[in-house]
Amino acid sequence: MDIKTQCQTAVQELIDTAKLKKGDIMVVGCSTSEVVGSKIGTNSDPDTAERIFEGIYSILKEKGIYLAVQCCEHLNRAIVTERAALPLAEAVNVIPQKKAGGSLATVAYHSFENPIVVEDVKADAGMDIGDTFIGMHLKKVAVPVRLSIKQIGEAHLTCARIRPKFIGGIRAVYDENLL
Repeated sequence: MDIKTQCQTAVQELIDTAKLKKGDIMVVGCSTSEVVGSKIGTNSDPDTAERIFEGIYSILKEKGIYLAVQCCEHLNRAIVTERAALPLAEAVNVIPQKKAGGSLATVAYHSFENPIVVEDVKADAGMDIGDTFIGMHLKKVAVPVRLSIKQIGEAHLTCARIRPKFIGGIRAVYDENLL
């Protein structure tokens, strides 16, 4: 299975498992270096980023789910997304580049209709391709999601969804639909 197809399969499984709906946000962190079999941060690959972006974005856009792409640590893991996803957010002034932001963030910035870069986001689900640590951009409470796809290319794949916090203790009754 090629990288684009792996991404499409993983995204569709995550959407289904997380019960994502129109208007939700999915954050993706990605090391294209890891995807091509190199150490994170050593071999950023724009061509690989294009295939990953196409695989993920095509499905999310069709379903009305916003993609938020995490930049690398050189941009403090800032987020690139469509302005419509965060209409009231305060933008930061940076344009992701291959070596400062990463290849996937760079592709996203140049592919979105009206991109915005922000310091953070609180997403409804996430994909971490190559152990880039997306947890800071997920709403509470993050729950691991196991997919049939365990890696994208050579990179380890970790996914998560969120659920509302449980409050109220032993007398509380919870909505099973929100679990």
